[in-house]
Amino acid sequence: MREERKGRSTRARIVILLWILAGAGAIGTGRELIYNVWYLLTALLVVSYMWAWTGIRWVQVQRATRTTRSQVGKMAEERIAVTNRGPIPKLWLEIRDRSTLPQHRVSRVISPLGARRTFAWTVQTRCVQRGRFTLGPLMLSSGDPFGLFRISRQLEEPRSSTIIVYPPTVDVPSFAPLVGFLPGGDTMRRRTHYVTTNVSGVRDYAPGDSFNRIHWRSTARIGRLISKEFELDPTADVWLLWDLERGAQLELLWSEQMMATRPRLPWEVGSERLLMPSTTEYGAAIVASLANHFIERDRGVGFIAYSRHREVIPADRGDRQLAKILETLSVIRADGHIPLAEIVAAEGAHLSRNTTVVIVTPTDQSHWIAAARDLSQRGINIVAVLLEAYSFGHPTGNDNLLAELSISGISTYLVREGDDLAEALARPYAQGVKPVGRTIVPG
Repeated sequence: MREERKGRSTRARIVILLWILAGAGAIGTGRELIYNVWYLLTALLVVSYMWAWTGIRWVQVQRATRTTRSQVGKMAEERIAVTNRGPIPKLWLEIRDRSTLPQHRVSRVISPLGARRTFAWTVQTRCVQRGRFTLGPLMLSSGDPFGLFRISRQLEEPRSSTIIVYPPTVDVPSFAPLVGFLPGGDTMRRRTHYVTTNVSGVRDYAPGDSFNRIHWRSTARIGRLISKEFELDPTADVWLLWDLERGAQLELLWSEQMMATRPRLPWEVGSERLLMPSTTEYGAAIVASLANHFIERDRGVGFIAYSRHREVIPADRGDRQLAKILETLSVIRADGHIPLAEIVAAEGAHLSRNTTVVIVTPTDQSHWIAAARDLSQRGINIVAVLLEAYSFGHPTGNDNLLAELSISGISTYLVREGDDLAEALARPYAQGVKPVGRTIVPG
């Protein structure tokens, strides 16, 4: 691209220099031949510039995304349509995209594009990184047949389109069997819009109430429609606490070229991909998988993380709650500065008995274990998911935490870089267990 721009600039300079010399020679000598050459060069420059200028005029570009939400390992699809609304055909048009979505290749050259014709194409991109990305803006470029001029302009889009890529999730049906089916404590005195087995009272019928909410005996006695009100089932909430302290995060050197040139492993089949070797990306995948696991089992799930700001999603159930957690996980970054011990102590003071707290952390500091032990003594169930620091490039690792967690009676899951998350989260860690595979993301 740089060589092409340099060559075009050189040609333009040569033609302009010849035009100046021809003009000076025609004026100085008065010869008709030199005047004709000067007229020819003048016409060449004017026509070339006007050709390039009209090449980007009367062009309409429309882009439409099938969905504004996707997930790592899945496809994001976008359709682009370029229409020449003018009466003059376009020799060539270059569409250059400035989207921030990785590997989203929209840019292309269209040649030719007839008058009042439309050229459309569909771009499918496999999402390889979580986050919020912008689609566009588009840069439109064209030039003349002689390669003297190239004119570009940025298309004014009515609104900036964004796409949010959720972190990947894996099925972890065997995670924390003693916690996943824990019946919990006393009935939670909290009204809910869900239909449960616990009826707390009755009220007047409201538009939108389903028939299974109507209390027919009260309706027959009073003479107007009466609806039942429900309370949450007597099961304890699950809180997912993700450690985002910046100093605790680790990341190995990684590049797409390195991943593409290394030998394929037996379990990497089809379109499956490795997670980036970063404790932040592993943590996001673990929290997303656990949220999906508990919500599918109709458990109330909450989320706590300290990044630049305190991020808390109150415990709730249903697909909308899962969407809230995944949306937060997509954009949150490891920019926290508060140690995990302080977070556990501060947030634990607001949790009730029989609540389950799952702590996901890569830290090699053990101060937080004392705070977690205090919560356990209050009747709060603690589960730790420890990202092994040594496998992510830490010189010493955090093996010393395993013994202390075991002594404290805290169930611990150990995840190494390269582990299959479904296997690593299938059973608590036991001494002597080796890595079971590579971390893959279903495509």
